Parts: sequence; C-alpha cells; structure tokens
Amino acid sequence: MSKIHVSTTVNGDAVEYLCDPRETLLDCLRDKLSLTGAKEGCGTGDCGACSVTLDGRLVCSCLVLGVEAEGKEIGTVEGIAEGDVLHPLQQKFIDYAALQCGICTPGILVAAKALLEQNPDPTEEEVRFWLAGNLCRCTGYDKIIRAVMDTARDMREAV
Repeated sequence: MSKIHVSTTVNGDAVEYLCDPRETLLDCLRDKLSLTGAKEGCGTGDCGACSVTLDGRLVCSCLVLGVEAEGKEIGTVEGIAEGDVLHPLQQKFIDYAALQCGICTPGILVAAKALLEQNPDPTEEEVRFWLAGNLCRCTGYDKIIRAVMDTARDMREAV
C-alpha cells in the first residue's frame, strides 16, 4: 500500500509526514512526529487518553485517520505550555495533585483547555459534562474538577 503525504499544522508549526491510509492520527502523532503526550488507552474512543483538538474541535485521535489531518490545525498537550512556562491549567493540576500515573492527564488537559477556550466561565456541571469522555482510574475526579474550576476563575480574574 502506498503512503500518503500529509501537510498539517501541529501546535502552530507546519509539519509533513507520510502515512498509511489506515493509520490513525494518534499513531502519526506518536510515531511520525514523536509527540508522545497523547496515549492509546482503549483504541475505541471510550477513554479520552488520546484527546487532541482538530481545527479547534476536541477529538479522540485514535478515531481519526492521519490523512484526515491534511490542511488542518492540530493541538496536542505538548502545545499547551509556552516554552518552559506552564499553562495555568497545567499548574493547577500540579497544585491540586490532579494527576497520578499520567496516562489520562494529557487528554484531560487538552479537553479542559478546549472547554475553557469555548466557555471561560463553566459551571461545575459543565466541567463534569465536558470531561465525561475522559476516564481516570488513579486520581479521582474531584481534584481534576477543582483544578479546572480554579483555573477558570483565575483566568477570568486576570483579564
């Protein structure tokens, strides 16, 4: 099977890669671009560990083909921090100990950032609804929800 050339933008940088037409975006990010933040937890879109944004829309990268990224903007957990400066959401996850093993954390961070970009003043119910597609077996959701809510408050107050 012949490889397909894909030109896309990942975390603001123009990139190109060759992929098999059946390869997932998750595999392309990890294997072709060495962006290993997104994890394969289930391979069926049920756990959210592979969450990325595709043209601003939250998606499970295990359910998107790598060729579908052609001409699109992809956002991964690696693009959340600005250089060595953590995004406020990342810092709150540390402050609240809202992470443990790290399998789910990248997907939850991407999903939470997408939520805050869409809705900078979410209710707790909205945060819980938005993150419902991300499963965590280690931390428990209370710390995660509090970290997201506190980040939202701090970001609103900073404006």
